[in-house]
Amino acid sequence: MAFTTTMLSWSVIEFGGLMKSELQNAKIAIRWATDYLLKATSRPDTIYVQVGDANKDHSCWERPEDMDTVRSVFKVDKNTPGSDVAAETAAALAAAAIVFRKSDPSYSKVLLKRAIRVFAFADKYRGTYSAGLKPDVCPFYCSYSGYQDELLWGAAWLQKATKNLKYLNYIKINGQILGAAEYDNTFGWDNKHAGARILLTKAFLVQNVKTLHEYKGHADNFICSVIPGAPFSSTQYTPGGLLFKMADANMQYVTSTSFLLLTYAKYLTSAKTVVHCGGSVYTPGRLRSIAKRQVDYLLGDNPLRMSYMVGYGPKFPRRIHHRGSSLPCVASHPAKIQCHQGFAIMNSQSPNPNFLVGAVVGGPDQHDRFPDERSDYEQSEPATYINAPLVGALAYFAHAYGQL
Repeated sequence: MAFTTTMLSWSVIEFGGLMKSELQNAKIAIRWATDYLLKATSRPDTIYVQVGDANKDHSCWERPEDMDTVRSVFKVDKNTPGSDVAAETAAALAAAAIVFRKSDPSYSKVLLKRAIRVFAFADKYRGTYSAGLKPDVCPFYCSYSGYQDELLWGAAWLQKATKNLKYLNYIKINGQILGAAEYDNTFGWDNKHAGARILLTKAFLVQNVKTLHEYKGHADNFICSVIPGAPFSSTQYTPGGLLFKMADANMQYVTSTSFLLLTYAKYLTSAKTVVHCGGSVYTPGRLRSIAKRQVDYLLGDNPLRMSYMVGYGPKFPRRIHHRGSSLPCVASHPAKIQCHQGFAIMNSQSPNPNFLVGAVVGGPDQHDRFPDERSDYEQSEPATYINAPLVGALAYFAHAYGQL
């Protein structure tokens, strides 16, 4: 949820001026999340990171109205640190503080003050949250990339939000230790290195922060890794042209990478520069065309002619892995659906009675196949962290093609 909030805020920061009537809706969504994050961080050196026993919740297939599983609460603190979840929370609060700076300055100040405090906690008490909370958060929400990427990402957002030299110095001193130059090219809720590189490159390219000059090379390396046919390209694409990172919720990498391509293209355009991949040069226009191909695929320009956004286009997933969508509403079925009762519907072939309009699912496999089965959570489950980066990309393309 924190990553979702950071990415939705970044979408507004970069492309909010193109959102027109939808800008207010984006801000409402961000505030809904930051209000929650403020509550979760209200005690110093403590963050409440999960509500509900994941194993018990996953053993039920029921409507939210019927849920009576135990609402256990899990936290990170000095004794059970969670630098990854804490630094991401700090990033979310800092990014949102920028979003509300003009429209609600008092709320913006509250967010930024909390972001500073939460980041200090993340940095002082280091460790991954899934180490201390392993029985409660794994295997569902394990952190695999460590916490170094989140510390770099959180510091980058605080540097952007505060312009305080403290964070710039922190990045200069700790950047390499935190993996700034690591050759990883996966950007999603668990690994933030690529996003941090792009964000810090803006400070160098657009704001002329000379000490961050090396991040242009780091950012270029990431972009080169995803450009088909470029020197050092290491990203797999399906036969139909979809970026493919992994089987589980692959569409999150499609939306987040598309967002980074568009955002970096914006920064490059402002600085009147290009991407260097070995001896090859790629323009901002090339980056935008790659992002457009991905978004077009997601919306239906693919071998199956299927939109992977529920409710968009004539053909879209009808059996998404989502309890509330798959079970009858209270109006049509007033009686309680018990914990295990819902699995009969979950395992059936009947289409979901309730459309979760706008939700983007995990998407097709590496061969462009999509079975549209509820039990296939890897391909059929929607997630907020899939949708959030797509908001900025859609705002850009809707404006570019005169649809907003």
